[in-house]
Amino acid sequence: MRKENAMSMYPANMFFTSESVTEGHPDKFCDQISDIVLDECLKQDPLSRVACECCVTMGLLAVMGEVTTSAMFDVAKVVRELGNEVGYTAPKFGFDVNTAAVVRTIHAQSTNISQGVTREGGEIGAGDQGLMFGYACRQTDELMPLPIMLAHQLAMKLSEVRKQNVLPYLGPDGKTQVTVEYRDGKPVRVDYVVIAASHTDEVVTPDGKFTTDDAKEEIIDKVVQPVVGHMTDNETTITVNGTGKFVVAGPQSDTGLTGRKIIVDTYGGWSVHGGGAFSGKDPTKVDRSGGYMGRYVAKNIVAAGLADECLVQLGYCIGLVDPVSVLVNSYGTGKLPDEVLSKLVRQVFPLSPKGIIDHLDLRRPIYRDTAAYGHFGRKEFSWERVDATEELLAKAKNASAGKQTDGSFHSQRHED
Repeated sequence: MRKENAMSMYPANMFFTSESVTEGHPDKFCDQISDIVLDECLKQDPLSRVACECCVTMGLLAVMGEVTTSAMFDVAKVVRELGNEVGYTAPKFGFDVNTAAVVRTIHAQSTNISQGVTREGGEIGAGDQGLMFGYACRQTDELMPLPIMLAHQLAMKLSEVRKQNVLPYLGPDGKTQVTVEYRDGKPVRVDYVVIAASHTDEVVTPDGKFTTDDAKEEIIDKVVQPVVGHMTDNETTITVNGTGKFVVAGPQSDTGLTGRKIIVDTYGGWSVHGGGAFSGKDPTKVDRSGGYMGRYVAKNIVAAGLADECLVQLGYCIGLVDPVSVLVNSYGTGKLPDEVLSKLVRQVFPLSPKGIIDHLDLRRPIYRDTAAYGHFGRKEFSWERVDATEELLAKAKNASAGKQTDGSFHSQRHED
């Protein structure tokens, strides 16, 4: 028998791990470059079609892709400005964006794709086939799984103490990882924290092999404790720079690619993923817009009290307007059967590419801000709104009429 308020996706008692990366991680650096190119296109031409990829390695950054736009701007200038903001300003950090070669190789979107996306009457066909998932649960105020939220907060803190010169020896590259213990389906403590913090030679031991203990203690004190200290105990393990030191970092040690951190970008492995990345893609690409709508739908279902946990899958065919499939899985927590919730989703939410773009206002230059520290669980984005709860509840009550005559249908709204 499943316990009340316990999770149904995983065992009630377990350890679950999620990771995040800083904005200076080479893959995340590439995601931000792809998205800032998209933003620059949208600033001048909101109807831009963009599929921008980036690759960075030692001394070289390549911006590639398919772009159809009337926008005109200096790609290299935009890239170098971003690199300076992220912190890649000197070889000691693994990359100097001001002296590195920036190669631009961009051509127009395929006409075969364009003829399927551009439809008469202003409608838009899906820019690709694929399946997208959205998810929400009650573990946090953001209606997100706790492990990924903690991992993001640690990554943000690692960048914050670097940029504010609290720990001036840190470099832009970094990773975080958090293992949370669950009992009876609820998160109760942090069991393990892993921090990979790139740094300069000034905090290396005299033998040249390790990050100094003092630096490790400072990282724990200034980064780990402020974020997860309230959930740690005497049994919690914290590892900083598990290989010993992290001096060779950034693109000098790790080639970066756009779209290689899709689990970091979404739910930290807690929920399933359709495989499509977000960054560098304009909203006609349903990998992005469909993923955002899936989150919006799932969050509103949970916020309305119609489920404690909700997975939404949307399936699309390239060139077609309507999704080929809509699935809701509440893992047994739903106030209505999942098939009824799936029908409600089609009734309440606009699921065509144009409907999603218009409803979530996705033609704005907002995307660089999404490209680090997760696309979900952040209130500044339109897909995090919970403004569909009233309509969902009204239609849910209509759907339940005739099935429940004892007044047993109740909901608990989540105020966001």
